[in-house]
Amino acid sequence: MKAVRSDRFAITQLSDSQVIMRVLEGEKELFEILLRRYNQRLFRVIRSYIASEDDVRDIMQEAYVKSYLKLGQFNNQASFSTWLIRIGINEALQFIRKRKRQSENYGKTESIENVFHLPDTKQMNPENQVIKSETRVILERAVDQLPEKYRVIFVLHQIEGLSNAEIVESLKLTDSNVKVRLHRAKKLLKEELFKTTKDASIFEFGNHKCDLMVENVMDRIHGL
Repeated sequence: MKAVRSDRFAITQLSDSQVIMRVLEGEKELFEILLRRYNQRLFRVIRSYIASEDDVRDIMQEAYVKSYLKLGQFNNQASFSTWLIRIGINEALQFIRKRKRQSENYGKTESIENVFHLPDTKQMNPENQVIKSETRVILERAVDQLPEKYRVIFVLHQIEGLSNAEIVESLKLTDSNVKVRLHRAKKLLKEELFKTTKDASIFEFGNHKCDLMVENVMDRIHGL
């Protein structure tokens, strides 16, 4: 029993490149490792473009399946995370263009309170829970109101912690452009609001949401 747990732990410690190599060699079930590593990041990136969580989940699935099918094209020149982000953004932009062609509204289709869910606050007293909830809703609304070109960079840099170089690679922008947009995004937010973005719990995609995404994507991959 202990040996089985040890083997599972060893597998989860594989680098992205090692996982990819083994998936390409036929161990497609290991693709789940990449899903669990990057579910949160991919959700936040796509959520920067799309307001409806249902649509975001659909786009995530398409991005994952596409990345799996194109895995042989991944050349390790950039990180897998950066490569996946690029695919996710392309899928999001295609979704937006499709909605435009269909002359449908694709903006904020549901209230922010229904899109996001608070983290576990069992350890917090009722007063702190209220403060946490209100602060987070205000922050998410402020981030949502940023123009798209500023919002995605803000989320990648301030919430996901990507470096400028990684953002440059993901969005195919110049370093100076990234810096200017990030500065503009910060300026558009009130100073006290910007300080609260140290809390990486906004745009959450964890627990059952993560598990469901993994299950759906792996079912599709096994059917390929």
